[in-house]
Amino acid sequence: MAFTSARQLTAFVLVAASLVACSGKTDSKGATQVAAKVNDAEISVHQINQVLQQSKVTPEQAPAARQQALTRLVDQEIVVQRAMQQKLDRDPAVMMQIEAAKREILQRAYAEQVGAGAAKVSEAEIKDYYTKHPELFSERRVFSYRVLAIQADKAQLPVIQEELAKAKSLDEVIVWLKAQNIRYAVDGATRAAEQIPMQFLPRLHQMKDGQVIVATNASGLEAIQLLQSKTEPVAEDRAKQVIEAFLTNQRKTELIQKELTDLRAKAKVEYMGDFKPAAAQSAPVAVPAPAAKPAAAASAAATELNEGIAAGLK
Repeated sequence: MAFTSARQLTAFVLVAASLVACSGKTDSKGATQVAAKVNDAEISVHQINQVLQQSKVTPEQAPAARQQALTRLVDQEIVVQRAMQQKLDRDPAVMMQIEAAKREILQRAYAEQVGAGAAKVSEAEIKDYYTKHPELFSERRVFSYRVLAIQADKAQLPVIQEELAKAKSLDEVIVWLKAQNIRYAVDGATRAAEQIPMQFLPRLHQMKDGQVIVATNASGLEAIQLLQSKTEPVAEDRAKQVIEAFLTNQRKTELIQKELTDLRAKAKVEYMGDFKPAAAQSAPVAVPAPAAKPAAAASAAATELNEGIAAGLK
């Protein structure tokens, strides 16, 4: 087990090292800035800058961050050199990991290249999005709510829903659930609009303080009571950057997905051995890209937008 962990660590280091410029060596056009030497290998300033680009570093933090990055690169180079001496770069498992990392990087680079061709989001589009989503911006609210999650089968749902409809409070429902030996859980939270799942936010936004809504799910149903809320709007100028970033990323994702669909439609894929479908012919078949699930795509987009808004409001 210790050897496996060590080999995985070494493989990771080898991959990381293979993705950076070859230890800051010089060329005929001019010398590359060298930050440190580890035996015969050089670590360049470009490598340090690459590490820093992956972190959010303020100007004040830059000097210390540069030194920390260099220390990590030195440690990495020491381990890489030792791994190379032991010929771990020829280990089949390590070679497969390096190749896999290379393929992922090339895939990501191509996706970024395609996404870079996305049209710029216009001021009108930003304004339109702001106007069409008052629940996130102009009418943004902070909600305090209580959730009663009830575990029940389909046969019990009508009776429970009837009890919820006539009860004056969730506390009455809880007393009734106890008497019926029906399992439940109660939870509460206070969250801003951008922390609410996008598919649920419009419904919650329409609720008034004290109101209860009921939603069924796989294990039973949930009763959600809005205890209280307060309005904390976000001005358009403050939301602009967040909306622009979200719409830009959404546009890039759509462009990349279209490119993938086109590429897969043109590619010839032949499944072999146990992976060959029973009804498949021996001739190569074109494999179309699977259709994206609207709900999953919408959920992912909503999560991205909500995270962007939350970050932008800090």
